[in-house]
Amino acid sequence: MALKADNKIFLSWDDVNDAVDDLCNKIRHDQPNIDSVHGIARGGLIPAVLISHKLGLPYTDVILPNTLVVDDICDSGVTLEKAPGVYTAVLHYKPHTSCFQPNMWADIHEGDEWLIYPWETKDSKPIQDYLANGAKERRDKLEEFYKSEDEFSHLADGNYIGGLTMPKENTNMVGKKLEEFKFNKYR
Repeated sequence: MALKADNKIFLSWDDVNDAVDDLCNKIRHDQPNIDSVHGIARGGLIPAVLISHKLGLPYTDVILPNTLVVDDICDSGVTLEKAPGVYTAVLHYKPHTSCFQPNMWADIHEGDEWLIYPWETKDSKPIQDYLANGAKERRDKLEEFYKSEDEFSHLADGNYIGGLTMPKENTNMVGKKLEEFKFNKYR
């Protein structure tokens, strides 16, 4: 049972298990085409593994068209808004603060309390240390870098083997040498 103190709600493992069971029932009935599960790093990993076990679905690091992307909470919605994938699920959804609506959630939380999950420290702050210490800014810059088409336009002019660029005119030579080797070896 959840404990309330200092504008925080401390959730128990029973609370999490009930929320996961609720999500699993929704997945079975509303999204039968989901065939794998992925957890957003840190908060979504544990619920994703629990869902994976309860539904007998593989946990995957590769998000495919029918992969369910799981997080613990959709508070601001920014994490899930930027996440890849078609299907999203959370244990708790805060519609009054979120810019994103997941496909499924176990509970709607309309309060402004900070939810503390059993895998978090009891003194957990609303802005986690890994976000407050510049990781969010680094992640945003990296995302912008990869989104920039100009940054990678030079890749269209060459072939890459083992991370090295080879001009296109030399690749036929490599292919011919490989074929000669195979021919001579197996003659």
